[in-house]
Amino acid sequence: MKRHLEIMDTTLRDGEQTSGVSFTASEKLTLAKLLLDELGVDRIEVASARVSEGELEAVQQITAWAEEQNYLDRVEVLTFVDGGASLNWMEKAGAKSQNLLTKGSMNHLKHQLRKTPGQHFSEIAEIFAEAEKRGFINNIYLEDWSNGMRNSKDYVFEFLEFLSTQPIKRVLLPDTLGILTYNETRDYLSEIIDRFPDMHFDFHGHNDYDLGVANIMEAVKAGCHGLHLTVNGMGERAGNAPMASAIAVINDFLPEVSINVNEKALYRVSKLVSAFTGFAIPANKPIVGENVFTQTAGIHADGDNKNNLYFSDLLPERFGRKRKYALGKMSGKANIQKNLQELGLTLNDDELKKVTARIIELGDKKEKVTKEDLPYIISDVLDTDYQQKVFVKSYVLTHSKGLSPSTTLSLEIDGKSYEENALGDGQYDAFMNALRKIYRARKMELPKLIDYAVRIPPGSNSDALCETVITWNANGKEFTSRGLDSDQTVSAIKATEKMLNII
Repeated sequence: MKRHLEIMDTTLRDGEQTSGVSFTASEKLTLAKLLLDELGVDRIEVASARVSEGELEAVQQITAWAEEQNYLDRVEVLTFVDGGASLNWMEKAGAKSQNLLTKGSMNHLKHQLRKTPGQHFSEIAEIFAEAEKRGFINNIYLEDWSNGMRNSKDYVFEFLEFLSTQPIKRVLLPDTLGILTYNETRDYLSEIIDRFPDMHFDFHGHNDYDLGVANIMEAVKAGCHGLHLTVNGMGERAGNAPMASAIAVINDFLPEVSINVNEKALYRVSKLVSAFTGFAIPANKPIVGENVFTQTAGIHADGDNKNNLYFSDLLPERFGRKRKYALGKMSGKANIQKNLQELGLTLNDDELKKVTARIIELGDKKEKVTKEDLPYIISDVLDTDYQQKVFVKSYVLTHSKGLSPSTTLSLEIDGKSYEENALGDGQYDAFMNALRKIYRARKMELPKLIDYAVRIPPGSNSDALCETVITWNANGKEFTSRGLDSDQTVSAIKATEKMLNII
């Protein structure tokens, strides 16, 4: 039989200790509902007692909703050894489960509280007795427990012996400063669980050495009964063990336990927390980052076409996401074909080569190309049903405050070069005026420009492309030409060069 592992989310309490983050009451309520109903965590820690009126209001809203849903036992509040003031606050907030913050190392007890173990334990016993009278659930944090195990193990075990006599449900063991290695995590927890087999122990990991996920793995192997995690790894300093990565690791590498968390909701909840906090999710953050299911190298896309050679158990569909194939300088034909398939487009080999070359060219300019840009690139690259005889070889565009824009233009027609300069009402107008001078010298009139439209590809979130579509009238006949570039004026010049070749 698999043993059930409780997942407690502390984004709304410990995660809110991220510098610069503060949730509103409505945001806390929204996230509480998502965490319990949609993500399916077992418990949530939502606030610290006595912090502010806003915190009280938030907890009151959450507990009112939780009571209606029969979730009240799953909503927890951090409390303090303060003679019962936190319990009064909990009662006012409608909360039922307290996580009492106490000292888990002799160093903290001696220098911060300046008390003996006996004095500390006596005060804790009074709070637990009062909480039991009021019908509260008692959990207890041993703050700085990891340093306690390193430097004052006798004190920790004296504390746990005392707690084994108390009316408590869970002992919460935090690596408060994120100092543990995974070997220490496993060894310390194994020792404690072996000695107190009838007590429930949660592990609360921080990520200061980026060992948060490794430590939760070893905590589970050691037999811990619960884990504390935060969405996006939010928390003080380097944050807490991140929810998404931890859940994937548990499901894939720890078959001895079962959890209730719904993997498909991880990405949605992650995005919402990011929106509420203003803290962007790093693009390469496992599971929830924008790039983590994106293949960039063409050889990888080709391998995916050939028996999914670059797939792993981390399939994006598990997390409600889709695999993407990036477009850029590393793109090969396979990347482009994958994107074309999604758009329902097909190209022959010659067309595909031209489009690939254009995308690589844009990538060399550090331009970001997206799937939505592809139809525009195809239109631009393949819109060449003429033999090019006119080339815009070079130009200088100037725009200065208080002076008219000007253009110096070098044009090649049938192998012969022409050069002119002109002023205009704008850079493109100056370009057209210089162009007209060249054509009038050759006794040729240019078509009349009757419409000029600029747009970016709908749905694109890149800065790579701007399309200019110009409609011309030549001898009563209308036609259009298109130009594509990251610069609006340059895209208009490219559209104009196409017009010159068409005529």
